Amino acid sequence: MKIVNSTSKIAVLMGGIGEERDISIQSGSCVAEALRKADFNAVTADIGPDNTDILEDGSIDVFFIALHGKFGEDGRLQRILEEKSLIYTGSGPNASELAFDKMASKKAFAEAGLIIPKVIRFNEKREATEIESELPQLGNRFVVKPVRQGSTIGVSIVDDPKSAVAAARECSAKFGDCMIEEYIDGREITVGILQRQALPIIEIKSKTGFYDYQAKYIDERTEFLFDTIDDAALADKIAAAALDCFDALGCRHFARADFILGKNGIPYVLEINTIPGFTNHSLLPMAAAKTGLSMSDLCTEIIEAAYSSLIRRKA
Repeated sequence: MKIVNSTSKIAVLMGGIGEERDISIQSGSCVAEALRKADFNAVTADIGPDNTDILEDGSIDVFFIALHGKFGEDGRLQRILEEKSLIYTGSGPNASELAFDKMASKKAFAEAGLIIPKVIRFNEKREATEIESELPQLGNRFVVKPVRQGSTIGVSIVDDPKSAVAAARECSAKFGDCMIEEYIDGREITVGILQRQALPIIEIKSKTGFYDYQAKYIDERTEFLFDTIDDAALADKIAAAALDCFDALGCRHFARADFILGKNGIPYVLEINTIPGFTNHSLLPMAAAKTGLSMSDLCTEIIEAAYSSLIRRKA
């Protein structure tokens, strides 16, 4: 079903209220530019909980969500769009909410038989010594991260239980719920998913030690490598695990699953991103390009997927 023509009007929703606002604006601008190159009539809208006027514009055919983080990625915007029976891109409200909550999604991954790092939810009301006594079960190095946040914002790696608790208290004070996760020594890899098809695996090599906010958006030395998994069976296993993540949460259209490939050869699921970046340097467009899809091709496929979802829903 091809709908690419100058009369199809797409509103690219971007900006929002979260810490990833600036990246969202970059993503949205790139999406709008790509859609215009594909002959769509694309407009952009900076949207938030108190600014949803664009949703009342009856001339919009599809809403392309390019909001990262709070409101855009946590299911709230998707629920509003559903209630208004509007066509939009990406996962629905339940899958979005589940994916945005790292503890809830990890539970779903584990129930689906996927391998995840060991983790505990941080409770600031508990005594530090009590929490410290539990941490050795996670190993001797830890990753502290917010439960609901993206772009590796608020993430820190620490080397002992006392530092983990201190980092968790700081993280909790700034971002709310946080968690302490087992540190997996290995290679950072990511798998883009488009229409429930795994895209080529990308290995990420960061000069800062791990793929944090700076490595993602500032440090130009970060390397993104294809074809680094020499074992074909292992590559297939990772791709299958990415699709299992997608299915476990009930995602649709597109997503990106992040892993650590441990030195033991096991791919550990970290999370799935239901609205990954769409900048010119983002991983999903990069993986799509490896298959021959331009940014315009990618965005067009996503728009057509949104229409297909509507048809299936009405069937």
